[in-house]
Amino acid sequence: MKHVIIGAGPAGVSAAEHLRKLDSTAEIVIIGDEAEPPYSRMAIPYYLVGDIEEAGTWQRKNGKHFKNLGVKLIHDTVVSVSPSSVRLKTGKRINFDRLLIATGSRPVQPPVRGLNHPAVHHCWTLADAREIAKRMQKGSEVVLMGAGFIGCIILQALVERGVDLTVVEMEEHMVPRMMNAEAGAMIKRWCQARGVRIITSAHVIEVAQQTESEKTDVIISTGEALSADLIIVATGVRANLGFLEGSAIAVDQGVVVDRQLQTSIYGIFAAGDVAQGPDFSTNGTAVHAIQTTASQHGRIAALNMAGRKVLYHGSLAMNTLETLGLISTSYGNWQGVPDGDSAVAINADAYRYLSLQFDGDVIIGAIAIGLTDHIGALRGLIESRIKLGLWKDRLVEDPYRLMEAYLARTGPG
Repeated sequence: MKHVIIGAGPAGVSAAEHLRKLDSTAEIVIIGDEAEPPYSRMAIPYYLVGDIEEAGTWQRKNGKHFKNLGVKLIHDTVVSVSPSSVRLKTGKRINFDRLLIATGSRPVQPPVRGLNHPAVHHCWTLADAREIAKRMQKGSEVVLMGAGFIGCIILQALVERGVDLTVVEMEEHMVPRMMNAEAGAMIKRWCQARGVRIITSAHVIEVAQQTESEKTDVIISTGEALSADLIIVATGVRANLGFLEGSAIAVDQGVVVDRQLQTSIYGIFAAGDVAQGPDFSTNGTAVHAIQTTASQHGRIAALNMAGRKVLYHGSLAMNTLETLGLISTSYGNWQGVPDGDSAVAINADAYRYLSLQFDGDVIIGAIAIGLTDHIGALRGLIESRIKLGLWKDRLVEDPYRLMEAYLARTGPG
């Protein structure tokens, strides 16, 4: 059996390792389009700060890990896929018995004039990080485009490096894909109190070279010109699908997969940020660009590629973010459902916030800021779909009684 995996991120690596455990004789090939050992994008901020060297970003620290597993690594780009082979940019064609598409996401390029300026960089690859590190000096003027999840991770690294930072976010509040307006506003106040300028409800319209300086002007929709030595674009990501054009593999927001993570073509699977798979909260499908989900996808895909026929229960949307020391999390359907109840506790001065969303007497989603205790109990209540009974009213009165509710509803009797 020959397994080919396109993508060297967490989903691809997880799948390769599980395939080897399941079959000691199978041929396993990982194709990655970067000239690096398989690494974690989530480690890039630690590299930028200087906490780790490049090798610290590697998913597996032993440089011979994949060779020792008998997994072949190929550094090339897949340009097309057929039901039995993939074609590489170099022209080579590789046949397979089973294929896993684990190509992750690619950064969105917003329609802004001047983004080809040398001072403008995405922060998505190690190559990006190297260029950013050259310009990210203490006191440098930096404009960060985007205050979503990725932007806020980069924000942390920039502040630790001592830059003069301005963040421009087009939505009304920070982290709009994982926080509501109240929670996003609280994170904004936290950042502002620590010297970061945050401009919301605005977007960049042009990047232009200053006439008598090496700096650039970042023109935003309010009319203001922000001086910058470095501009970092973090305006979102999309599933990396372009190479599948003409393949007959069904795609939507991502590669559409069933509960075995198999695509519309038999023997071809998808996992990680590129997969539009079962959603735990909605019973529909969604793309969840979450590292833990990618690793889970990789394991489930490997089992099915090896013929074990394992069904995936669906991924729970969950994000945990640290922004300059403030921990924020969101789980499940944090927006709530029509006619659903909610419970909110807020202490603005202490930067503590907790929102619970209910469907009947079941918690279906939550947002928490400044809360690190009992997060496991909160996740357990959501994932187990436990009916709370009388404990729903108690949580509406005091949302912080999560652990009591969990123990009462999951304990004996």
